[in-house]
Amino acid sequence: MTNNFLIAIVGPTAIGKTALSIKLAQHFGCDILSCDSRQFFKEMKIGTAVPNEEELAAAKHHFIQNKSIFDNYSVGDFEKEAISKLDELFKESTIQIVAGGSGLYVNAILQGFDDFPEVPTEIRENIRNQYEIKGLEFLQNKLRELDNNYYTTLLNENPQTLQNPQRMTRFVEVCMASNSPYSSFLNQKKNQRNFIPIVIGLEAERETMYSRINQRVDIMMQEGLLDEAKIVYPNKELNALQTVGYRELFDYIDEKTSLDFAIEQIKMNTRRFAKRQLTWFKRNENTIWFDFRTESSLIINTILEKIKNANKS
Repeated sequence: MTNNFLIAIVGPTAIGKTALSIKLAQHFGCDILSCDSRQFFKEMKIGTAVPNEEELAAAKHHFIQNKSIFDNYSVGDFEKEAISKLDELFKESTIQIVAGGSGLYVNAILQGFDDFPEVPTEIRENIRNQYEIKGLEFLQNKLRELDNNYYTTLLNENPQTLQNPQRMTRFVEVCMASNSPYSSFLNQKKNQRNFIPIVIGLEAERETMYSRINQRVDIMMQEGLLDEAKIVYPNKELNALQTVGYRELFDYIDEKTSLDFAIEQIKMNTRRFAKRQLTWFKRNENTIWFDFRTESSLIINTILEKIKNANKS
């Protein structure tokens, strides 16, 4: 029986994941599933570096601009939809591809999502009301009280999450609904997958990576990112818009900063985001890392060798 293989292309933003995934999809005759949590939203095209028309035509993509910023869409929802889509695609080809820089969403596909308890409506509403009155500090203090270990982990490894109201609300909800730490539900036994993952990472020297990011931001501005930000500005409180590239321009629209300062902030925050992405992906010891300039033929040969060995065993 031939195994199914899922090739995951990971790495920091602006490193070339889209270009490589298209070359691999063309070689193996398969589709590409996007694991970029911002590219789901059709109102956010320029600021999320959605593949252009030529790239979309070069290989069939899924989960690109398939949702609205007004949709309530979680990583758990994505996992269910992505696994269902892969089940369909594996009937056509035993090799498929996922690509993206959202580590949580990549892991949801490769490993499964942790099983959390249902949160009663009254608990959810109570936490939301407390947040509206007391602000983000309430959520931070509550998580520190209910799950200090997880709070400390976030503080040390992913401090931006502590500034995300939706994520923080979710952590507190689970703690209060279960009377257990949020972290106790992590790393449970995951659902079985019907594929063997082959994870390919792209990286670059830090200065090169930062230069590519700065260049991408300049291109986004030339393509009309500010106009895009103005269009979605009336809904700036939506969770989907709490992201780099939009928050900074909202401050400019609110006349809190100059445009030049906002652009520099986008570059700086994107560089910080890329650094966190690398930290996340480097935790997977099974990832095969390549310099972003590596010829795709060499990467293809590595993948073929992995497939050959897996089918032998």
